[in-house]
Amino acid sequence: MTRVADRFTDKSCLVTGAGSGMGRAIALRLAAEGGRVTASDVSAPGLEEVAGRAREEGWADRFHTAVLDVADEAAVDSVVAEVISRQGGLDALVNAAGILRAVHTAECTTEIWDRVLKVNLTGTFLVIRAALPALLEAKGAILNFSSTAASFGHPYMAAYAASKGGVSALTQTLAAEYAKAGLRVVAVAPGGISTPMVDALELPADADMKNIMRLMPLNGHFGSPEDLAGLAATLLSDEGRHITGVTIRVDAGTHC
Repeated sequence: MTRVADRFTDKSCLVTGAGSGMGRAIALRLAAEGGRVTASDVSAPGLEEVAGRAREEGWADRFHTAVLDVADEAAVDSVVAEVISRQGGLDALVNAAGILRAVHTAECTTEIWDRVLKVNLTGTFLVIRAALPALLEAKGAILNFSSTAASFGHPYMAAYAASKGGVSALTQTLAAEYAKAGLRVVAVAPGGISTPMVDALELPADADMKNIMRLMPLNGHFGSPEDLAGLAATLLSDEGRHITGVTIRVDAGTHC
């Protein structure tokens, strides 16, 4: 039986949105389990911080960073090609890059709508498309980030909910399309996880907080990014080999 600490030894991994929050936690977890990891993000300071953590842990020789806006098609193609070349292929891809905006739907401009969908949905597609040949060759796995907003009403988040619903649908489509080729595609739908993106969210002045976040009956408080990292590693590893085409909620039972 493979020990948990060995699940990603000699495996090549790419994690977007890894400068903070859940992407950061997953990138560090994959490295802790022996993976060769590239952490990408639009935030250079965030990447420097996570790289510093990797150096402290002694993973500097197999932990790299790349500044990347996943909505930039040319940049995505370039960075993904560089990662595949440097790491000798690609076994695991995590699409954690995303943005969140909260406005009354009547006040949601096309600029806000387009940017949220371009990062959360189109960005996920662009990274997957660039990585597919290498992932298919490796018979690897993709982990996408959906949200509880894709399945349940989250006021003021029309663009975000639409983008995450699209991610769940994309996940199922890819899983069905490439199952016979040996590629697995899964998604997680976090809810009630404390991250810099969530903590910095600006709500409308008249927002009804009770209508935004329902009680989390399991523990009554927000979770941490690390609460999701172990599940992500399992889904991407050989231990998740019988799981594909699903979106798994990680929300302390928020919508029970």
